[in-house]
Amino acid sequence: MWIEEVVAGRPAWRHIGSGVVFRAVPGGTFRMGLSEAELEAVRAIERSGGVEDTLEPFFASAGNARPVREVRVEPFLMARHPLTVAQVRHWLPGYDDDYTDADSGTARLEGDLDDLLEALPFRLPSEAEWEYAARAGTSTLTFRGDGKPAEDQLLDDFADEQRTATAENALGLAGMGSANEICADVWVPGFAGAPMDARPRTGDGPRAVRGGAADLYPWQGCDEWLLLLAATRYEHTQFTAVRPVAPLPPRETSGLRSA
Repeated sequence: MWIEEVVAGRPAWRHIGSGVVFRAVPGGTFRMGLSEAELEAVRAIERSGGVEDTLEPFFASAGNARPVREVRVEPFLMARHPLTVAQVRHWLPGYDDDYTDADSGTARLEGDLDDLLEALPFRLPSEAEWEYAARAGTSTLTFRGDGKPAEDQLLDDFADEQRTATAENALGLAGMGSANEICADVWVPGFAGAPMDARPRTGDGPRAVRGGAADLYPWQGCDEWLLLLAATRYEHTQFTAVRPVAPLPPRETSGLRSA
């Protein structure tokens, strides 16, 4: 089912059949949620004149990503980037995407979402797994620091291997925060009572999503860069991208292959 190889100078696992590349995410503990330091970093961007509109809605909704808590995450595999149109067609041959004309572009699913999730041999990440992977060992607004994220952080098409590799974080994951990515958790405002491990919260209702800054590109001067923040979360309402995760494969694969 898997072959271990080297992609862009990093170890990777390629799913045989679909060709989807996964990175191994090591286990660990992190502080999940929008911290006071991050809120202050956003206020500093605002004071410096780096915002186009009022950030009152952002600060008013900050409680949706709080309280900050320490979460333990076990090792897992995560797709290097959201599934592309071509990759979705491996499982849904008749899939047609309304949001991109490129087979190498991020697939944004609406009516086909449930069909894809049923067909995938993988699962959705929990919110804890997604944020842990997005932070990649950092505690700042994005893995690149506390500065205002710019449009050059957006990555919505993965045809250019060099650009994809340049956009990776320390875990070898690209495009985190660009497209809105659905998680396994049901949407619950805030983290009160949430598990202290990476289990998803279950129940009825819409799921939580992370990211989405490229979904609104070109930006209209309404501070869409906030969607690139590692802690930004909201309720799924329309289309969404899928970045699957899987258990670590057994270490029985013979050797590494460069790609």
